[in-house]
Amino acid sequence: MFNTILIRTAGKSCLPISGHLQCIHAKCLSQLTENQVELMRKKLPQKKAIKGVKHIILVASGKGGVGKSTTAVNLATALKCVAPNKDIGLLDADVFGPSIPLMMNLHETPLINNDNLMVPLINYGVKCMSMGNLITNQSAAIWRGLMVMNAIDKLIRGVSWDHTDYMIVDTPPGTGDTHLSLAQNLPISGVIIVTTGQKAALDVTRRGITMFKKLNIPILGIVQNMSVMKCTKCYHENHIFGNRVQKLAKQEKIDTLFSVPMDPKIIDGCDSGQPIVVTHPDSPQVKIYKSLADYVIHFLDKPMSK
Repeated sequence: MFNTILIRTAGKSCLPISGHLQCIHAKCLSQLTENQVELMRKKLPQKKAIKGVKHIILVASGKGGVGKSTTAVNLATALKCVAPNKDIGLLDADVFGPSIPLMMNLHETPLINNDNLMVPLINYGVKCMSMGNLITNQSAAIWRGLMVMNAIDKLIRGVSWDHTDYMIVDTPPGTGDTHLSLAQNLPISGVIIVTTGQKAALDVTRRGITMFKKLNIPILGIVQNMSVMKCTKCYHENHIFGNRVQKLAKQEKIDTLFSVPMDPKIIDGCDSGQPIVVTHPDSPQVKIYKSLADYVIHFLDKPMSK
């Protein structure tokens, strides 16, 4: 048996600690909470837009290995296809595992302009920047949190992003410092959640959705990767994970869902640095990415309701 912890109050007999806590005046607790909230508000950084960037869209997954970078790359190139007059940017915020240089076939080191800003590398009409363009393929970024945040800030503020209508940000897995830093420092227009139907992925995806809701970032929709596997001979479709993602979307009250099949062309395109949107523009798979791009444009550019 554990002994009851007693504390002595002024002019009163000993009370159990639980009883003493119940005697604290509710108004004091309320005032304490208000003071704490005000203190936290003062310490939060002020959101500052990226010069020349109109909309910032995060692509997040929570779980790694679900095709987040694949979605970011094909969304960026699809945006350029459906809106050729718009300027598209693609920022790789995954400092430890940058994939954009491979998937966009950009392996050069960026130049520095007269304003001492890095000039984004361009391919397929999309402006790109990644930590992978600043270190060699064999290098590993073995950094702590503050160094990571400084690196991401350099990719955001130290790059000439002028005249970018839509910036797609490929975020790392998880719900950690990178996401919080982006959400607290930048005016985020919305986030696209990427997942597969595997339970291990969905459980983490749900946490990611919860985080973005708490940060008051609009969730544009969910992209379900590897939703269907089609036989190349009989064309039978095998829905590998059933309707688990649909159930998650309904539970989280997210109306928009895009399902992308498991297809060798998508995989080969990313591995070769030639996105499927570019190599097979009229394929059924690309129609999904273009529909996603159209949806993003209409969602972000629609008049705000008063």
